[in-house]
Amino acid sequence: MVTAPTNVTDDTGTVVCFASTMTCTNGIWQGLNPLSFSLPLFILQNLVIVLVTRVVALLLKPFHQPRLLAEIIGGIVLGPSVAGQMAVFRDVVFPPRSILTLQGFGHLGLLYFLFLVGVEMDIAVLGRTGHKALVVAAASMVLPFSIGTAASFLLRNFISKNIHEGAFVLFLGVALSVTAFPLLARILAETKLLNSEIGRISMSAAIINDLCAWILLAIAVALTGPNGTALSALWVLLSGVGFVLLCLFCVRPTMWWFMLKLPEGQAVSDFHVCLLLSTMMLAALMSDVIGFHSAFGAFVFGLVLPNGPVGVALIAKLEDIVSGLLLPLYLVSNGLSTDLSKVRDGRTVALLVLVFVLASIGKIAGTVVISLFYTMPLREGLSLGFLMNTRGLVEIIVLNIGRDIEVLDEESFAVMVMTSLVMTLMVEPLVTYLHRPIRRLVGYKRRNLQRSKPDMELRVLACVHNTRNVPSIVSLLNISNPSKRSPIFVYALHLVELTGRASAMLIVHHTKNSKANNNRKPVASLIGRQVQSEHIFHAFDNYEQRVGGVSVQTLTIVSPYTTMHEDICNLAEDKHVTLIILPFHKQQTVDGGMEPINSSIKVLNANVLNASPCSVGILIDRGLSSKTRMAHGQQHSHRIALLFFGGPDDREALAYAWRMAEHPSINLTVIRFIAGDQADEPQSPATTPPPPTAQDSRTISIVTDDTLEKQLDEEYLNEFRLGNIGNESLLYTEKVVSSTEETVAAIQSMESVHDLYVVGRSQRDAALTLTAGLTEWAECPELGPIGDMLASSDFASTISVLVVHQYTGGPLGRTGSSTTEGSTRPMQRRTSNESQRLSSASRGRQAMPPDLSVRRNGR
Repeated sequence: MVTAPTNVTDDTGTVVCFASTMTCTNGIWQGLNPLSFSLPLFILQNLVIVLVTRVVALLLKPFHQPRLLAEIIGGIVLGPSVAGQMAVFRDVVFPPRSILTLQGFGHLGLLYFLFLVGVEMDIAVLGRTGHKALVVAAASMVLPFSIGTAASFLLRNFISKNIHEGAFVLFLGVALSVTAFPLLARILAETKLLNSEIGRISMSAAIINDLCAWILLAIAVALTGPNGTALSALWVLLSGVGFVLLCLFCVRPTMWWFMLKLPEGQAVSDFHVCLLLSTMMLAALMSDVIGFHSAFGAFVFGLVLPNGPVGVALIAKLEDIVSGLLLPLYLVSNGLSTDLSKVRDGRTVALLVLVFVLASIGKIAGTVVISLFYTMPLREGLSLGFLMNTRGLVEIIVLNIGRDIEVLDEESFAVMVMTSLVMTLMVEPLVTYLHRPIRRLVGYKRRNLQRSKPDMELRVLACVHNTRNVPSIVSLLNISNPSKRSPIFVYALHLVELTGRASAMLIVHHTKNSKANNNRKPVASLIGRQVQSEHIFHAFDNYEQRVGGVSVQTLTIVSPYTTMHEDICNLAEDKHVTLIILPFHKQQTVDGGMEPINSSIKVLNANVLNASPCSVGILIDRGLSSKTRMAHGQQHSHRIALLFFGGPDDREALAYAWRMAEHPSINLTVIRFIAGDQADEPQSPATTPPPPTAQDSRTISIVTDDTLEKQLDEEYLNEFRLGNIGNESLLYTEKVVSSTEETVAAIQSMESVHDLYVVGRSQRDAALTLTAGLTEWAECPELGPIGDMLASSDFASTISVLVVHQYTGGPLGRTGSSTTEGSTRPMQRRTSNESQRLSSASRGRQAMPPDLSVRRNGR
């Protein structure tokens, strides 16, 4: 039931009519229209806003545009410019009486959003970026601000009259020079530049830029008030400074004290979260009272909160609902106020667009000049300039304030919103174009271990997802025999999944910090991904200091799992890496079984195998590091077994095991499996056919792929045995098997003897009969049949496994043709090179080195 309208007379004598119970409906069966009530109408508006903005985001996804831009465009589509042209839609879905409620909730979402932005920022980053970020920030503001100041005298007579001249100058300068920090972070994540030099510089410069913009905007607002004078502006400025100092020297120490009192590992309670949010609202109120925008108070309060469990808890509890529901309300309410149909004065439009373009050119040019001064490449300087020209939420706030205080009219507001939107839409495509991958004309040669020289530096890209991966990776690197003669350069890469804007910002600030010297220590106040990264990098740093012949560089990749393999492969190619080591997607449980960590890691490993520019190893850890500690001080810390069936991957595994065998504390057993029908054939290196004589000069010799693979296997095995004559820690044995069952039985008989199995991912065609049954039931085909069997839960629970895949492409090729399903391996360009090496190296060599222990197990 709806009460009759209530009449209220205000102080001026004006009668205001309103219905006191028009919030919730009593149902359509009483003949009432639900959309006449505020709550059902607000729910419908939310549904329409979410639906339209998500559809626009989906349409912009192929162009890699951030969702924030999609929400701005969605607001314009729902506003009077597009859908609002239909009177039915305008009057039913977004009637004028509902706009105030929508704007109220939208501003609440804005407060929460900027509060979270402040929480995600690290004010300490300003002190770590040096003068470069400060100079870039100044250059990206001075030129556009100067252009805005000069243009204000021309535009003032067209778009704003009877306004304080100083306020208009400040307002236009801020609108033209601001950089949107939240939107910039997302663009950097999409373009894979978060952890690059220009990514760190642009993020730090954007922080400085935003802080300056808020200060100048507050002064402009103070000058436009009803009593706007220089004195009132001074009071506003001093009040703002006092507010910031209060937050820095009272709120921040209090939060540090609270974090120290919080027991380690204990989550932040809901009471403390509600208390912080209430305090944030108080800070926003204080900011609004002293003359600043309320969003400034929320932003500063979030900025002074220390990084730690409090900030992580706030982000985890608020980000989804704020970014998904509340913030779109603000952006759509802005779009509902953007009416492009009011743009009629061509001269005003042309002047505004011209000034906007000139300011953008000045912003880009100033940034490029500074980047060239710091000897940055021109392409990076242009990219940095375009990134600093990113506009978005902060500029929308500035323009809305300008319209509210009548610095801008409706026409100028619509033109500047659209111009800002177009400029920002251009940023990501241009930056992507400038940083498009350029294929090198000459690739590096040492793309696999078999081709690498024994006295050359081995470059390894060691990938880790969490701290649990570190001990096993370090143990594997340690038994890889680093020495002064053949050092190992390790790129320790922490893989962090990009799940949202918060992850991107936290990691980029940490990444800058992680480039400190080797004496850095984990920061106790950090938790989650940050403290995990600190522990990971600290462990690798300790390993570098403890072991000779090892150099470590720690890196971080922040990317979605769907595209993370591209980042890994590009980094491996840039660093001329020979071997990529990946952790398995399962980890061992207490009872010895294997449980999956994340199914996306399995897909990531398969993608890296298919796209890698070098060889790849997948490590299945079953206590490799603990066995090193248990055997500390003994002569032989590890007993390693290499299972050799034949093929490029097995030869690569043999090359890696050969390097391990040179370590003084390694016992290596090489077990070669021979099919029963080949047991009677001589297992000696095949000699190359003699060159054709004059009589048969037209004869063409056809060598099958499998025959060539067999020749290469024999050659490399004999080279390995010849090179290890007299090595008492090495044992070579041959096992003759005729079926999959015999293969499995032979491997199971060795379970209790070894600590690590090294196997190739796939085998040559002649050996597929020995693994055919395993292939059909493979749970993890990316490991190959033997690797999948060894990694299964019903196999040995104490033996770690390293599955090796050899890069077999040409100098500019990528691998990915390797298969375990019985299909014929395609011929690669490497065959001609290896055939030449085979013919030259096998001449005059003994069929079998007599001094090496060889044992064959018959059927």
